Amino acid sequence: MKVVDIRTHVLLDPGFDVDATSSAQDTIVVEVETDEGIVGIGETDLNAWIARACIEAPGTHTMDRGLKQMLLGQDPLDPERLWQELYVGSAMSGRRGAVVHALGALDIALWDICGKARGVPCWQLWGEATRTELTPYASLQPEVDSFDGYVSSMVGWATRARAMGFRACKLEATFSGPYVHKGLAGPDERITEVVTAVRDAVGPEMTIMVDVQYAFDSVERALKVIESWDGLDVFFLETPLWTDDVKGYAELSARSPVRIAAGEWLSTRHDFEVLIDEGGVQVAQPDIGRVGGLTEARRVCDLAANRGRLIVPHAWKTGISVAVAAQLAMVTPHMPFFEFLPAELCESRLRKDLTHDELVFHEGSLRPPQRPGLGVELDRDALEHFAAAAKRIA
Repeated sequence: MKVVDIRTHVLLDPGFDVDATSSAQDTIVVEVETDEGIVGIGETDLNAWIARACIEAPGTHTMDRGLKQMLLGQDPLDPERLWQELYVGSAMSGRRGAVVHALGALDIALWDICGKARGVPCWQLWGEATRTELTPYASLQPEVDSFDGYVSSMVGWATRARAMGFRACKLEATFSGPYVHKGLAGPDERITEVVTAVRDAVGPEMTIMVDVQYAFDSVERALKVIESWDGLDVFFLETPLWTDDVKGYAELSARSPVRIAAGEWLSTRHDFEVLIDEGGVQVAQPDIGRVGGLTEARRVCDLAANRGRLIVPHAWKTGISVAVAAQLAMVTPHMPFFEFLPAELCESRLRKDLTHDELVFHEGSLRPPQRPGLGVELDRDALEHFAAAAKRIA
């Protein structure tokens, strides 16, 4: 089998809001086509126009080759070998960051091809299932521009998630730092107000996680907020410090009574080795596309297992990324939850409309994927609609 074509689709929700801090408003989808008619799909969480350039740009020498250029003509049924070839062949431009993120989309598509060629879901290519059901958490970020409205909407969504059967939710509560959403800047006490209101509404049984998205500029500031959560039973605090502050993460992880989680921006297992071994985080959060695809995400999972850490992947994109996370979860026993954006609890039209998902949510869990490959299909009409919107602003 040979790769004969690679198509990149830059997609945009036509209702995107430049004041929203949400990468679910756009995406890049790749299709890798083989000479036997099997097509694999993948995506990554990266500026879609940059991702397309990383894939389609040509190269002129052996250490700075284009990803598409290297992949055409290759046998897609050996993703691990191809990952290494693409990683080394693009090293002068890549090695970390955008090029590795783009490589991740291609790697996901290659594994989709492998599953489809074998007639099995991707997870069966990697070993035995470690669970009989999957436990997603509802990732909640209201799209409102007042704090009172934010709290009300967050409580409403969390309550609805509980009524739908979710056993866990994550609250995006960011009122300072680079990720302030919809201009809702305010004091740190607002974070605790949100968490308290949700805990009061959903009761003690539901697991609550909190994401402050790099809001704190010091360990002491982060600890002050964490200490105000006494009795609220927060499962983890996500990305409290800037991603490069490894020493800060080490101190915070050692002193915090709440687990510290991070890693959504990192690429390759090498970055995670530093985050875990030097930064001490208890929960590693690879975004499967960004880290370099399923090939590299599986290596990060092994790294975490060897060090006794949890894996809770980041998946703030479309149904493709959710399907990818579900495949990985099936063979990762130390993944207690993964991020899930049900259409009923998100604003992104890309998440609602782009794919036909295999995953069936029932009584707090998802059934194991059974369809060949990733088990997800593109809605072609939606693809064309979102592609046309992207072209209008290019």
